[in-house]
Amino acid sequence: MPSNPFFRFRVIAIAEGCSFLVLLIFGSLLSRISDINLVMPLGLLHAAFFIALVAATLDVRARLDWGRKTTTLALLAAVLPTGPFFFDHARREELREAGQSLAADATA
Repeated sequence: MPSNPFFRFRVIAIAEGCSFLVLLIFGSLLSRISDINLVMPLGLLHAAFFIALVAATLDVRARLDWGRKTTTLALLAAVLPTGPFFFDHARREELREAGQSLAADATA
């Protein structure tokens, strides 16, 4: 797992968004049209990513002094199927700059 909390947040957010889409598309679709049932294993994987995303969100919130509105949007985005992608796109520069600043401080 990356040591940079901002990069870690972005990686977990994208993984959580992808796992949600895979769960919805493949898990639900395959269970309806065939005898293959992937809902449980994909659901467990998605749940693990979701819990990791909530923890990463709270960590980044504390480091960047996010207010209630931004934190609520980040957590709400985790519940929507494509929300993590949109939130990551909206906050990409802020997270990159924070990560670069953290890396510069670590090398100084």
